[in-house]
Amino acid sequence: MNKTFAEQVIEFNETIVYSGSLPDGFEVLNPYLDNPETMQVMQKFYHKYYNDFHKRKFIIGINPSRHGAGVTGVPFTDTKRLESVCGIEMKSAHTHEVSSVFMYDMIADYGGADLFYKDIYINSPFPLAIVRKTKNGWLNANYYDDKELFRDVKDFMIETLKKHLSLNLDTSEVFVLGKKNAEFISKLNKEAQLFDTMTVLEHPRYIQQYKSKEKQLYIDKYILALKDKNQ
Repeated sequence: MNKTFAEQVIEFNETIVYSGSLPDGFEVLNPYLDNPETMQVMQKFYHKYYNDFHKRKFIIGINPSRHGAGVTGVPFTDTKRLESVCGIEMKSAHTHEVSSVFMYDMIADYGGADLFYKDIYINSPFPLAIVRKTKNGWLNANYYDDKELFRDVKDFMIETLKKHLSLNLDTSEVFVLGKKNAEFISKLNKEAQLFDTMTVLEHPRYIQQYKSKEKQLYIDKYILALKDKNQ
């Protein structure tokens, strides 16, 4: 294996395309095509934290939001955290995303971004943003919000997860964010036999919105699950 982890992720992101069908009223946004700076900051991020051959644990999100990875190209990272924590400035966009706040508070307690990203890789089974048309314009959607949508994207998601796993990820245990997400990932895993066990963690957005008073408990739960038992 002669390509670094970073080079493989960048190549994956540069070539990702969803060309399958979608139900009426849904669209897929590809941040890398919509904004050239997204491609640049994403490359800087992976070169900074993943320029090695380490095996990593895998955290699986849902699909990027328009304000987080849908802008920066980096999962659970809005432009504020990209600059303040990772030292990578994005000039063409300024975003604040609720999930990113929790994730980076947890990363700080884990030991900081260098240590966290050396151990862990985060991505989504559907790695592009999905939006749904409503009376008030386009809103973020999850791949599981609609039965027909899930049917349309299911094979693409299995293929995407296989590509992620080929990056040198530990498949003995994966960490899935969100209980509903876990139900669907579990269906995909039954069909495609991707990993051995699934550990389900509450989704950062849910924690920030509904459980913010108990946030530290959830941060501790994440760290307990993610840290090697022998560390």
